Amino acid sequence: MARRNRRDRGDDEPLDIDRIRGGMRRTEFKRGESWIVQSISAERAQKDYVCPGCTVMIAPGIPHVVAWHEEGLFGAERAVSDRRHWHTHCWRIH
Repeated sequence: MARRNRRDRGDDEPLDIDRIRGGMRRTEFKRGESWIVQSISAERAQKDYVCPGCTVMIAPGIPHVVAWHEEGLFGAERAVSDRRHWHTHCWRIH
């Protein structure tokens, strides 16, 4: 009989989707606008930012998201330079 190399399915850990994405960019639609959103891991969060949703500081080491309009009024480069760092929760409820 052939040997099976499959692990027992009961041993699987739940998937951490943010870790799998690894900061991958995605497009989200909010309030009729198209936004580019990128997750920032705790390891990559190295500066202080003020969340525009709650005006509270996002300290280094806090995972969060960065968002900017997909197409800004003055072009894509300007839209990227106008990006904002949000607490993940604040972005979800925005």
